[in-house]
Amino acid sequence: MIGFVGLASFVLTIFFYYAAKALYKRINIVLFSPLLVAPTALVICLLIFHTSYTSYTSGGKWLALLLQPSIVAFAIPLHKNFGTLKKHFTEIVVSVFVGAFFSLLISVLLGLLANFKLQIIESLAPRSITTPIAMGISQNIGGIPALTAVFVIITGLLGLIMGPSVIQLLHLRSPIAKGVLLGTSAHACGTSTALAIGSLEGTIASLSMIFAGLMTVVLAPHLCPLLLRIL
Repeated sequence: MIGFVGLASFVLTIFFYYAAKALYKRINIVLFSPLLVAPTALVICLLIFHTSYTSYTSGGKWLALLLQPSIVAFAIPLHKNFGTLKKHFTEIVVSVFVGAFFSLLISVLLGLLANFKLQIIESLAPRSITTPIAMGISQNIGGIPALTAVFVIITGLLGLIMGPSVIQLLHLRSPIAKGVLLGTSAHACGTSTALAIGSLEGTIASLSMIFAGLMTVVLAPHLCPLLLRIL
């Protein structure tokens, strides 16, 4: 049963999202993206009313459950753009592999330069892939899954903010390049940004996000210990 707090959480989450979406249509600046504005508004609201996260999830969890069947919706753009995906499959796979490799390498280097403890570096390493997979990898290689989740969120938000600027800076015109860049580097947040750019970009980003997760599962347990020994 959902209590009053749970029901209020459910309603407020929907309200803040659509309010943020309307605001983003008026002020088309990435800092006003619903993925930034809605969570910020919710956190402020919870702090004002001294509501715990546990109480919030009693209602908010129902929205999270709806995400599971919504994944099936990815099949629609994949089917529509199957010819393009087939044509550029090799380039996508190679690009994502390079991205996944350098993501792990740079994460380890950043951790060493910041003089982090070994366990924190291992928690940082899988930061560029989607949270459930990243937390599993983190636990497997000796990291702290909860800390990894924080790094994943930060990476996603940075990708959301910086991704469009990087695309402009690099003068990327290919939908394939835009999708691979956003999906590989910023997982779900990057995919959301890519979908806002175009259907094909979003499709490539979602596929890249999946490939990046699978490749990191294979690379991380072998590459991270090797890098830590060498560096």
